[in-house]
Amino acid sequence: MGLRITLFVAALLLSGAASHKSQAYFNETADLPCRFTNSRNISLGELVIFWQDHQNLVLYESYLGNEKPDNVDAKYMGRTSFDQDNWTLRLHNVQIKDKGFYQCFIHHKGPRGLVHLFQMTSELSVFANFSEPEISPLSNITRQSGINLTCSSSQGYPQPIRISFWLKTKNSTVEHDGVMEILQDNDTELYNVSTSLSVPFPDDTSNVTIVCVIYMDSRETLFFSPPFNTEAINMESDETKEREKIHVPEQDDEEAPCVLHCSKIPSGDRNATHF
Repeated sequence: MGLRITLFVAALLLSGAASHKSQAYFNETADLPCRFTNSRNISLGELVIFWQDHQNLVLYESYLGNEKPDNVDAKYMGRTSFDQDNWTLRLHNVQIKDKGFYQCFIHHKGPRGLVHLFQMTSELSVFANFSEPEISPLSNITRQSGINLTCSSSQGYPQPIRISFWLKTKNSTVEHDGVMEILQDNDTELYNVSTSLSVPFPDDTSNVTIVCVIYMDSRETLFFSPPFNTEAINMESDETKEREKIHVPEQDDEEAPCVLHCSKIPSGDRNATHF
């Protein structure tokens, strides 16, 4: 392993080597350029061109103008296309596992054999946008119970650096950071994230708008949930509860409450009861 790393680093330092940073989104296409100027206008029929990854697995090979799939690794089979005009290899259906370093090599096949002409290294970064964050209430929002919410988002990469809730009232905006719960899919390597919020309801207002914000890495990318307005939740104040009374009809002194469908006893017969 140590020898392979040494040779890989040494290759980057060879004359004619260049480097490039590429970015692609999950399930889309990545460009891996090989910026060969071809000042001598050498035809493809005289060139041997190939790309390999950091594990020395071959993505694509063109041998004297013809594609040569025999050396292509199975994980890249059918996933590449070569743009001859721009000397660029396109890697299709990009997965998170495809991130890393790639090299292109160009050799000229002449009477004396293969002559190295050019090589270039590309570093591929892969991203996946998280789904729109979704806020869900854990219970009815009242002054007594406070604000209890969750926020979740899925199928993103890389892992966010934090998730927070913005609580906006007429006079202020307060940010509350949540503790992230993180799940990663073993196959796709995409992340699902969630967090929760539990705070008292503000005393100075009856309306709070809440937004969940996912903060990504150094790209300074933010994902915002739709505004969640507490007016959509039935808010019942303590004063309303105090005013709730059970109405009992007024009765004459000679009339007893009627229970179990009993009928009124006639005044002339004290021993008669009708059920």
